[in-house]
Amino acid sequence: MELVDITSVARYTRVKLMAEAHIHSEVEVNFVLEGRMTYLFSGEMRSLAAGQLALFWGTVPHRCIEVEEPTSFVCLYLPIAAFLELPECAALKSAVLKGGMLVAREVDSLDASLFLRWHKDLETGDRRRADLVRQELLGRVRRIDVEGWTDVAGKAGDQPLPPEARPMAKAQQMARYIAENLDRRLSVEEVAGAVGLHANYAMALFKRSLGLTVGQYVVRQRMSQAQAMLLSTDLEIARVAFESGFGSVSRFYDAFTRSVGVTPRQFRDEHRRRLAAASA
Repeated sequence: MELVDITSVARYTRVKLMAEAHIHSEVEVNFVLEGRMTYLFSGEMRSLAAGQLALFWGTVPHRCIEVEEPTSFVCLYLPIAAFLELPECAALKSAVLKGGMLVAREVDSLDASLFLRWHKDLETGDRRRADLVRQELLGRVRRIDVEGWTDVAGKAGDQPLPPEARPMAKAQQMARYIAENLDRRLSVEEVAGAVGLHANYAMALFKRSLGLTVGQYVVRQRMSQAQAMLLSTDLEIARVAFESGFGSVSRFYDAFTRSVGVTPRQFRDEHRRRLAAASA
């Protein structure tokens, strides 16, 4: 299985409001060049200002809901497999996989020029430059681990949400409840009740906000968790299946193969072959 090509997802742009939340499987790395932007992230408002460097796993629904004009950033995406291959960094990787938004404690004037250079390199479409960017970005993430980071999850919960963001916040609170309870059977009624909503209204709001039904989102999150466990642990496939919330190993194999294109064992073996080749 080939790593996601970061040249197709890296960008330097003016930050704009997002009409709806989105999710993806990569680790997103943002460096804010100027201005200030606010995400609705896991149901809470979290702001990033000029000179801040943040990273988070894109499986957490996120949406930019406020922007101080003009605001621009460089946004890079790391394949989750490459991120998990980082040596050491255990606490940082764990915090990201658990849904944190990590902000580097130390940045300097070199970071702005570094991220802009990476963007320029990626725009060339040169595979060698893309590989350099991936390795240099992984090194920058390792430096964040060494120099320190702050998980801003929950730090902005006391900020009042604008009225237009409140339905989205409810949807993302449901998404967070799902993420925290993936290891067991979940019903729409339970998820809706956790945020004080009627099941029918909750289903409609969730689909309108995130573009997926509750059931589709549960399966997607279980698949993301299973992939992370396959890549970062030596757990037996059966245990991965049950800890990811699948009721049986056969059901897990079927769902995984349909979603990823290979079996769970093939997925893990390919990852280990890449590691062995890289260290040879």
